[in-house]
Formats: sequence, C-alpha cells, structure tokens
Amino acid sequence: MSRGNKPLPLYEGVEIIDIGAEGKAIARVNGVVVFTTGVIPGDIVDLQVIKKREKYQEARVVRIQTGSPDRIAPFCEHFDICGGCKWQYLKYDKQLFYKHKQVFDQLTRIGRVNAPEVMPIKGSANSTFYRNKLEFTFSNRRWLTNDEVKSGNEFGDMDVLGFHVQGMFDKVLNVTKCWLQSDPSNAIRNAVKDYATSNKLDFFDLRNKEGFLRNLMIRTTSTGELMVIAIFFSENIEQREALLNFLCAKFPEITSLLYVINQKGNDTITDQEIHLFKGRDHIIEEMEGLKFIIGPKSFYQTNSLQAYELYKIARDFAALTGNEIVYDLYTGTGTIACFVAAKAAKVIGIEYVPEAIADAKINAQNNQIANTSFFAGDMKDILTRDFIASHGHPDVIITDPPRAGMHEEVIEAILHAAPEKIVYVSCNPATQARDISLLSHSYQVTKVQPVDMFPHTHHVENVVLLEKITGV
Repeated sequence: MSRGNKPLPLYEGVEIIDIGAEGKAIARVNGVVVFTTGVIPGDIVDLQVIKKREKYQEARVVRIQTGSPDRIAPFCEHFDICGGCKWQYLKYDKQLFYKHKQVFDQLTRIGRVNAPEVMPIKGSANSTFYRNKLEFTFSNRRWLTNDEVKSGNEFGDMDVLGFHVQGMFDKVLNVTKCWLQSDPSNAIRNAVKDYATSNKLDFFDLRNKEGFLRNLMIRTTSTGELMVIAIFFSENIEQREALLNFLCAKFPEITSLLYVINQKGNDTITDQEIHLFKGRDHIIEEMEGLKFIIGPKSFYQTNSLQAYELYKIARDFAALTGNEIVYDLYTGTGTIACFVAAKAAKVIGIEYVPEAIADAKINAQNNQIANTSFFAGDMKDILTRDFIASHGHPDVIITDPPRAGMHEEVIEAILHAAPEKIVYVSCNPATQARDISLLSHSYQVTKVQPVDMFPHTHHVENVVLLEKITGV
C-alpha cells in the first residue's frame, strides 16, 4: 500500500497491548500508537498500515502469528461477517475488564473527573440469548461467502433474511442461528424465510428501493410474551394476509402480530402507521411486580434482566426517602419513573416520543401509581425555568439520554434546577464524561457503577452519582 508515492509500512510481529475506545485494539510501534480491529491484547500480529495521522496510525491485520492466551473460539457460525458480537473471541471476564477500564479512562481523560474508585462492573447473567428485540432485513442480494466468490459460479438463490454485513448497506448475511434472542426467534425468522421463498414473494431490493418484503422485527419479554412486526415496502393484500395467517397458524404463541407498509428511504417505523393483525397491540414486561406495556415503537432496554439490575442501581444511588421531587429525563415509557415512584413524593417524566409518553401514562395507571406526571417534547424546550417553577424544583434528577448525551441547554437547565443529586445513566461513557465535565463546577462524582448490557460487544452502560458541592 502507498500514500502518494510513499509506501505505507508493514509491521511484523507486533504485540497488541490494549483495547481503547469503541473496542479498537492498540499496538505501539517505534513510539507511535497504531489502532486496529479484530484482535485482542496478547495477540502477536502483522499489521499493514492503511492511514497515517500526525499522532497515530490505523492498520489492518494481515496475519495473527500467535494468539493471545485470552483468545477463545467464537461460538457463532456467522462470526466475523455479521456486524454484531465482535468480541466472541475474547474471554468474558476479560471483556468485563476492558469495559471497566473504558469507563475509567473516559471519565478521567475526557471528563477530567477526579472519580472515586469505579465499582466492579456488573456482568450479565446471560451472555447469549439476552436481547428482547431484533430486526432482520429482507434482501434479494445475499452476501456470498469467500468460497462462493472464488468458485466463479452463478447463484440463483440470492434471497435472504438476516443482518447487514459490516459496512455494506446493500449486502445482507443469511442468518441460520442467531445467539442473541431466545426461542422462538430463530424459528420464526427461518419459517418466514422458507415461506417467502417457496411462495416466490419479492424480497426487497436495497439499491433500487423496490420489492414486497422489507423487514421483520421480533420482540420478547421475560414473561414469555411475543411481538412480531412484519414490515412491507409495498402493499399486496392477498400476499400480506397469507403470510400473516401463516405466522398465526405456525406460531399460535404470538401475543401481538402487527404489520407496517413502509415506503420511506430508511427502515425506521417510528413515524409510520402500525396496523394490528391479530392479538394485542402491545406486550407486557414485568419488573418487581410492576407491569410495563411495550408497543411497536416503544423504547425498552434490550436486555430485560440487566435492565432490572441497572434500575436498581439508579434507585440505590438516588437514595430516596419518600419526600423528594424526582425528574426522570428521557423517561421513555416511564420504566425508571414508575420504578422509583414508591420511594418519592412526585416523579416528573419527560420524553421526546409522544407514543412513549402515552405508554408511560398507561404504565403508571395500570400499576396504580398516582404520583407521576409525564410530558412529551424536546427536552431542551420543555425543561425550562418556567416548567421547573411550575412543577417544583427537583431534589433528584435521573437522566438516561441517548448515545449523543445531553444538549448543552438541558445541562444549563439542570444547573439552574440545582438538584442535590443527579443520577446519570449512560450507554456511552464518552458523552457521559463530556456532560459530567460541564456539570463539574457544581457537582462532584461520588459513585460509579458500570453495567454490562451487551456481552460480546465493546458497549458498556454506566451509572454515575453526582452530588452537589457544598456552598455552590
């Protein structure tokens, strides 16, 4: 490889020494940091540099000379092509080690937080079949294996139902068994694929945006309920009803069967009309005796068992006595709000998605919780000084924003509200650290608890308790 007329270097026999942000593996060659992927500390590799920057380089692995003692055999046949579960080759205790380290590094380097000792990361009891939601893609252009490409043959069976191949929007990997979601998820996907193939239904053309079958979403709960959403690109009443009736007959355990006609450029259905075909328009999750409805557009933590552990930590950090006003920012369907309501005087939940707020109100009503109020809209537009004056200054704010973190105006509103405690739940320690830095003049970090919600990935959830600095 070359950069201009100057060839980029090939490094041989390099040891991988660490894992950094976003799961990138790190080596050091002649004092220069080199980032790569697909390897772990202890691996001895040959690296081909593909990009040179002023302070670091990026490289791809040409060969693994010697495997790390922490390297194990991946358990999934689709590993390395499918975009998920990239850490299957790393022992689970080591996954937890590097996630814990990532939290500490982000807080201290980005947030410049003088943090207390980060508590041991809470691992997931289930490292496989832990997700309660998966979305699969129909495509008329399946991904060909290396052996198929090398054969030079033409293949007629190109229809596929599975996951996108890493970095390729128009290539989909045919999945026979996914280890992320428990039965009957695999059985449903495979049955739909077989039915669609045998009945010659049109699979979606991702490049030309045409076809009939577009996506299949499956949601499950720890109580055994099951939601299936069939997403079509075009309408064909006869074919659609035949497919949905097939699902009803084949899988009578389906609690909620819905469908969507989505002719947009992207796959999201949050702005689409959802049609009920059979059963309820929602499924029900349960946590500590509380029941939460989950609709097709609802956000709910995708690892139900770990969500319970996460919410217990948030509640423990809040240390409510029953007299506090609590603001639950980015409340979703009100799970945290309802979960802490019994220990608070009043809980105010705010969320951007109106359908989620509608579900939150129903959740509170169904659980006979009378001390919650929910508001829909952009956080920075709702959480104003007038709103706080009207609904009461919060004693505790619990915030669980998306990966991008909180808008600066939201942080300013929090600083104005001046709660005694902020419990910050985050799926992205980097943006969490940035936000904490903006709060640091008035708040200090007193507790840090990482939680592993997504085994075999580099992602980590983190809960931080910030307490108001005395005299500020």
